[in-house]
Amino acid sequence: MDAENLPSEFDVVILGTGLAESIVAAACARVGQRVFHLDKRSYYAGNWASFTFNNLLAWIQEYNNGGQINEAVHDWSGLIEEGEEAICLSSTDSAPISNVQVFCYASEEDEEVTKTSGASNSTEESVGGRGNDDCTTETTDPGTGNTQEPTSVRPTEQVTETEQEGPEGSQSPQSPPSPVENQSEPTRKITYAWLLKEGRRFNIDLVSKLMYSRGPLVNLLIKSNVSRYAEFKNLTRILTYVNGRVERVPCSRADVFASKQLSVVEKRMLMKFLTFCLDYQDQPREYQAFAKRPFAEFLRTRKLTDNLQHFLLHSISMVKEDTPTEEGLASTRHFLQCLGRYGNTPFLFPLYGLGDIPQGFCRMSAVFGGIYRLCQSIQCLVIDKDKRCKAVIDSRGQRISCSHVVVEDGYVEGLKSRATPTSAISRAILITDSSVLPSESDQQVSLVSVPPVEPGGPVVRLVELCSSTMTCIPGTYLVHLTCPSVGSAYQDLFPVVTRIFQTPECRDQEGRPSVLWCMYFNMADSSAVEEGSYDLPPNVHVCSSPDASLGHQHPIALAESIFQKILPGEEFCPRAPNPEDIIYDRDNSPPGQEDVEELKEGDEEREDERLQVEE
Repeated sequence: MDAENLPSEFDVVILGTGLAESIVAAACARVGQRVFHLDKRSYYAGNWASFTFNNLLAWIQEYNNGGQINEAVHDWSGLIEEGEEAICLSSTDSAPISNVQVFCYASEEDEEVTKTSGASNSTEESVGGRGNDDCTTETTDPGTGNTQEPTSVRPTEQVTETEQEGPEGSQSPQSPPSPVENQSEPTRKITYAWLLKEGRRFNIDLVSKLMYSRGPLVNLLIKSNVSRYAEFKNLTRILTYVNGRVERVPCSRADVFASKQLSVVEKRMLMKFLTFCLDYQDQPREYQAFAKRPFAEFLRTRKLTDNLQHFLLHSISMVKEDTPTEEGLASTRHFLQCLGRYGNTPFLFPLYGLGDIPQGFCRMSAVFGGIYRLCQSIQCLVIDKDKRCKAVIDSRGQRISCSHVVVEDGYVEGLKSRATPTSAISRAILITDSSVLPSESDQQVSLVSVPPVEPGGPVVRLVELCSSTMTCIPGTYLVHLTCPSVGSAYQDLFPVVTRIFQTPECRDQEGRPSVLWCMYFNMADSSAVEEGSYDLPPNVHVCSSPDASLGHQHPIALAESIFQKILPGEEFCPRAPNPEDIIYDRDNSPPGQEDVEELKEGDEEREDERLQVEE
């Protein structure tokens, strides 16, 4: 759809394609709302995006340029009518990201020249990285991953493109190559030149999270049927850093009894405590005296060994030492309830990275009539005399009437009406040459908890992804480190990197994975900022940036809250039909919502089967 043919009126205009915004778009379009979803960036998912290695370098360069989007600015003053006022939105994209530092430890030489092993050259890469001159940021179809020009997307266009191959013959996420494909490639020395050459095979997330198998995101994917747009892999093991080494954490009954690191007495103690946690609410006398006291203190009273206390606090409940006992027990119970649904751990990870999840919801919105535009933004909101937003003016100078506006918080950062608590997330992304805990299988997906380096410091969460997740090339691992920020990301996370990995700065122990390339950065966490903190009309709804938690509870709750403000009483993300579920009218007119066959009895029990999980 050309700009000239874009409708001038929508029910909901959504700016930003992050997870919460994309879910709102899908939910609104699914119940018949006219949705216009746009983003000034040239890619989907915003701060939730996944990048190839080459495009990540281009993203770093964009950060280095101040996050300014180079788009023509049209004079919109003549579009404001008498009695109206305008609220201008931000034109930059750099606010959520800060303190970017990039290091490359891989050898500079091409792998055909360097055949023997040896110490790699160490170079600090300037922000912007090498190889950016050859990189371009591409527009990506949310349903297929195919590159395209930034155009409006209609449902038929989305559906017909899913069977096409992407650039250079790459397959779409709807028909991905087998996760075990190419795993037999010969071992080679990984050089920086090789990382650039194979860069398109990486999918590197800006945000590091996992999906609880009985968590809100998995439940929503199943309920809405967006799960058909992605595939998932089990997290295969949960690890922790204890006593100066990485160890496996026994979580399930089978793990506990198979563990060689626990004594018989410890196994009985652990199983007894885990059994108690499953129904702790029925035994209030056991914990009431400690309900508001630290969970770590409660664990000490249970006569558990130091190792068991460490496992329970950092790797099972995954809470801080001063977390109230009631909250720690609830977290432990949720962890245990998620075991066994899709594997021997509570977690799933989407193939091709977390960025595919917002794109799945964007595709559902497009299928139900949502119109999409990348590389296009909103210059200002038009406010009427009743202090409500009645229209927006986009970056192409078109006035678009609407009833509601949903906006990513980065666009309204300067419109806060009062001081609000701010926080940040420290992130590190590493490409390494081996696993933190080698095993018979080199295709492990691991979650590692690392206790504070200093007393009172943050617990660091480490997620290690193998090549079968389709996020890195065979022979490498992609590692994400995350913690609440105390200082810069480098200050917070480099000490952890030196404890577990080998870099030129720390070569004191053999056998550690070597870091080939790494990036540190801070990301703003605005999840604690209340919507009323912004000086905006009541029909303008703000979506916060990603939070520091492991799961997705906050963005799902936020999206549902915004949806209910827009459409009180409507069902949130009802199930979208599969093609075989649609019943057509006798005159073969296009199917509408009233033509969709209801779920047959028993379908809810079969919903789990629709979530495709790679073993």
